[in-house]
Amino acid sequence: MDSDEFSGLAAIVTGGGSGIGRATAAMLAERGADVAVLDLQPGDPAPPIHPFVCDVADDDSVRAAVAAAAERLGRIDIVVNNAGIGAVGTVGDNPDEEWRAVFEVNVLGIVRVTRAALPHLRRSPSPAVVNTCSIAAWIGLPQRALYSASKGAVQALTLAMAADHVREGIRVSCVNPGTADTPWVQRLLAQAADPEAERAALEARQPIGRLVTPAEVAHAICYLASPRSASTTGTVLAVDGGMRGFQLPR
Repeated sequence: MDSDEFSGLAAIVTGGGSGIGRATAAMLAERGADVAVLDLQPGDPAPPIHPFVCDVADDDSVRAAVAAAAERLGRIDIVVNNAGIGAVGTVGDNPDEEWRAVFEVNVLGIVRVTRAALPHLRRSPSPAVVNTCSIAAWIGLPQRALYSASKGAVQALTLAMAADHVREGIRVSCVNPGTADTPWVQRLLAQAADPEAERAALEARQPIGRLVTPAEVAHAICYLASPRSASTTGTVLAVDGGMRGFQLPR
């Protein structure tokens, strides 16, 4: 690991208080970046990680948090749009209110944060945006209609943003994790009738036979955000244990 890879650069990570976001913030900091964590519960990290309370579903909250982060860090070079919420059910199960709530966070949250950060990114010598998407944007998963629809929108949005801003030198890509061992998945397992059997089923559907770790996703995010990846934009990078690429024989 190169502690100077992000030296002199500043990053904001939404949803950085736990799971993939927390791992990403820590890895960026370890590699030399100053990092602002934007989260409803950002915790109390030590510098060079700085916490800011932010609700990505509220534009005023986003604008205030991004402005405060830019003032604290002195610049914004990297935006990691990681904040997201899940949903369980078929297309017939989730009410309209839940559809709106999930899209407000998973899709419009990316719009709000990136929009607020764009003036800063345009002044950066190495600007990059990385969105956390999901393997659900690529393959059909049972009981994930709403969540999958939101992540399909994230993937399409990522590619459109990449096309819009490539001439400005702003690179935009996304990472598509498989089922990751995050607090949200752990809560989902805890609600199952047989948590151990449910976890085994989640692990079995990934060819590597285990859940993806937050650190593995963070590593992919750092690759996409790195100034060393200057020719990488409009990329959808799977970190899914082989879910999309192949299936093992049963």
